[in-house]
Amino acid sequence: MKAREISPLALDSYQRAARVILSNHLVTQTYPDRIALPLLRRWATELREDLMTLFGYRLEVTETTARLFTVSDRLDAGTPAKTATDRTFDRYRYAYLALALAALGRAGNQITLSELADHVAADAAQVDGVDLSTERASDRDAFVDAVGWLAARGAIALADGDAGGWAANPDAGEALYDIDRSVVIALFRPPRALQHLRSIRGLLAGADSMTDDETEFGTSRTVDVKETARRVRRALVERPVVYAADLDDQELVQLALPRTAADVELLTGLVAERREEGVAMIDSSGRLSDVRFPGTGTVAQVALLLAGEIADRVLDPDTPETARMPLPRGRSEDLVEQVDSAIPQSGIFDSLAGHDGVEPEEPAPADRLFPVVEDQWITDTVRTLTDRFGRTFAAGWQADPDGLGRAALALLERLRLTAAVPGGVLALPALARYRGVVVTIRDRTPEIDLFQSSANDSEDITA
Repeated sequence: MKAREISPLALDSYQRAARVILSNHLVTQTYPDRIALPLLRRWATELREDLMTLFGYRLEVTETTARLFTVSDRLDAGTPAKTATDRTFDRYRYAYLALALAALGRAGNQITLSELADHVAADAAQVDGVDLSTERASDRDAFVDAVGWLAARGAIALADGDAGGWAANPDAGEALYDIDRSVVIALFRPPRALQHLRSIRGLLAGADSMTDDETEFGTSRTVDVKETARRVRRALVERPVVYAADLDDQELVQLALPRTAADVELLTGLVAERREEGVAMIDSSGRLSDVRFPGTGTVAQVALLLAGEIADRVLDPDTPETARMPLPRGRSEDLVEQVDSAIPQSGIFDSLAGHDGVEPEEPAPADRLFPVVEDQWITDTVRTLTDRFGRTFAAGWQADPDGLGRAALALLERLRLTAAVPGGVLALPALARYRGVVVTIRDRTPEIDLFQSSANDSEDITA
């Protein structure tokens, strides 16, 4: 591992470079900032080797881009594309993004927004269930969101005009963009041709079987152990918490080895918090986490309060013991089925697609049970919190405590602090970190009330 050869004085710089590429996957001259690419270029050789050794990730660095080609072990619905205003992309925005990227690949050095819209509209008309009409404001807004996502990453750069003016009135507004072809090429590089897939599983780890040479020379066991270790390390940097109940026997062995988490710590600068139930990599810098927790905003504040209430309930010895259930299995398979249901089964896909040779894995037997907190209790608790602290909440949430509770639970589930089950949620072990949350309301002005929490304010769980 190259990180072991780096001097202590330079190690912090190397770890910052590792965090940048692990959290962004694509780095350009302007994205995520102007200092990221020079930092990665400085450590490109060492990072290339360490990322491949530890995770099986391939790093390509050029003068204008750095692209990390990751390996996915499962689908994750918790990391969607977001607009500039933090709205989650819907299916239309994803479709416009893909079609705009294809149009940019065929364009020259510059393109106007209306011209790009015409290309996307023409291509969308050939896809069942997708269309783009510049006469509809909702379509224009969705298209501009997709264009903004590309502009934020440097694929295009505004040379003149205003996209917002075009979205408001396409007859009066216009925008001209310069196209960075190197970024356009780097953005879409799937490991396999999508036209050849019958299932999204073909893009997950293990889709390509081991070569005959490896089997012939008896290295299958060595390769399997190495890949298992990589799979566990990938989980450590990709999941907020890696629970033992989520792993099979071989993965548990790798997780138990001190070197597994230590290698990730050395590369990233994260700190491993190890418990009997699993391991969490704590990001005190906040530079690798995509979700800060505790965080600001009404949903994050209520999620923290709710986490404390749930932890108090399940850990209080005077409270009647609740029912227990294992972690739910098969959610990744459900997501695979949803994605696969959208793959066309006729035309070019049907003629080119081949059998992927990957069957869904049998779910591992659950060997741990976790306390169940009922939906009604959560609903009542959120309403109680709203009554106590509602004047500090955003106005939109004050009148919708049930919606606020669902949003808070969604955040806790994304952070692997709870897991939804029929009739309630499971309280997962990492939730205990937030037991005994202390909240005070400080009135700086009559109109402003701020939450303050004593629960690990300087720490983030990677998500």
